[in-house]
Formats: sequence, C-alpha cells, structure tokens
Amino acid sequence: MKGLKKKRRVQIILVAAVSLTLSTALIGYAMRDGINFFRSPSQVLADPPPANEVFRLGGLVEAGSIRRGQGEEVFFRVTDNCFTVEARFRGILPDLFGENEGTVATGRWVDGVFEAHEVLAKHDETYMPREVADSLVAMEEAHAAGADCAEMPVYEASAREY
Repeated sequence: MKGLKKKRRVQIILVAAVSLTLSTALIGYAMRDGINFFRSPSQVLADPPPANEVFRLGGLVEAGSIRRGQGEEVFFRVTDNCFTVEARFRGILPDLFGENEGTVATGRWVDGVFEAHEVLAKHDETYMPREVADSLVAMEEAHAAGADCAEMPVYEASAREY
C-alpha cells in the first residue's frame, strides 16, 4: 500500500513540473512580440534593427520636418539633437503631436525609414517619457563638453512598457 501512495505522489509531482514548464514556455512565447525596446535615433543608426523587429523610437519631432502625403500619410523626422531618423506614419496623429515636441512611436525599421504604426505625443507641456528625457540630457551634456556626435554616449533605456 505504501508503494502505491509513493508512486502516486511521484506522478503528481511530475505532472505539476511538466505543467509549470509548459505554462512558462507558453507565457514566454506569447510575450516575445509584446516587449518593445525604446531606442533613440543614435541607437537606431548605430545598430539598425532587422526589418521584422518591432521597437519604440523616441525623441523630438524635428522643426520643419512634418510633411503630409496622400490621405492620412505623414512624414516627419525624429531627433535626439545629434542624429535624425526619417519616419512615416499612416493614420491620424494625436492632437498634441507637433514640431519640437517629444514623441514615442512604435514600428519597424524598413529600408532606412522608421515605419510607425502607433505614434504617442506628450500629454501636457511638462511630460516627456523618462527615456527620451534622459537620452536628450545625455546628448546635451556631451555636446556642452565639446564632444561631436560620434563621441556622444548612447543612453541605454529599459525595456519596460509605458
């Protein structure tokens, strides 16, 4: 009788371990596209991501760079005050989106252009995502110290969601 109880206990432990492993693997698989890394224009140009990778690009919308295309298509440039990335968005932009304003866009890097499928704009006059603000401060400090763009630090942002 004791051997049967021990055998049943081992079976339950094995089933629980397999279930836990399987659920952990499924959660990891489901999250693979749900984690978006924030990148500045300097990071994108220094190490261009593959075309199938979705990531977030953040910085300031460069002055004079917003151009309207056919229909809802909009072209603009995002800068970190050192490097600039051309971006394209098809859709309706947020009301607060504008030149010299902070923005974070989600999309892909395709043939040297960032193709955004979502654009976020600041929600009031003082808000800027922490990663964008830290990246701009690092660029300004390096620029004030006399560094040119090639010598400026690249801010390492976290992978947290907004």
